[in-house]
Amino acid sequence: MKKIVFAMLLAFVVSAVAYSQEVPQVQLKNLKGKVVNSQEIIENDGKPVMVCFFATWCKPCIKELTAFSEAYEDWADETGVKIIAVSIDDARSTNSVGPFVNARGWDFDVYLDANGDFKRAMNVNNVPHSFLLDGKGNVAWQHTSYLEGDEAETFEMIKKVAAGESLKDEKKEKEEE
Repeated sequence: MKKIVFAMLLAFVVSAVAYSQEVPQVQLKNLKGKVVNSQEIIENDGKPVMVCFFATWCKPCIKELTAFSEAYEDWADETGVKIIAVSIDDARSTNSVGPFVNARGWDFDVYLDANGDFKRAMNVNNVPHSFLLDGKGNVAWQHTSYLEGDEAETFEMIKKVAAGESLKDEKKEKEEE
């Protein structure tokens, strides 16, 4: 009986830790080549932050970030959300990321993770992979892949996090489906 209670307690602690994952400290570069710490880029005065991992060769990533860009001003006005895009393009292609982003008119900050340190630290296996952080910088929700219309669900999650609602119930519902 003690083993069962211990196992249940351990499972609860592990799920709680996984749910409230903190963003690790990793060095990234902005598009001008300045080195910044990941903790600095997620600061947003207690408001939500979306961290979106992408690559210039990833068509779903481009569609997702373009959809986010089109809605960004409204989202920011309503919730104060800040969107950050993190390119996982390798060192050979990082010089093309700035022109690529500028050609699309994306208004959010873009950072380079050419060595994949941030990607590995956040356990990103495929792109697109987006993380919604609460006002304390903890992962409140995450989403992988992209289908047209996913931005509506993303915005619903942003509104809930901005309002201080817990997304634990949504996470449980998704896992049960």
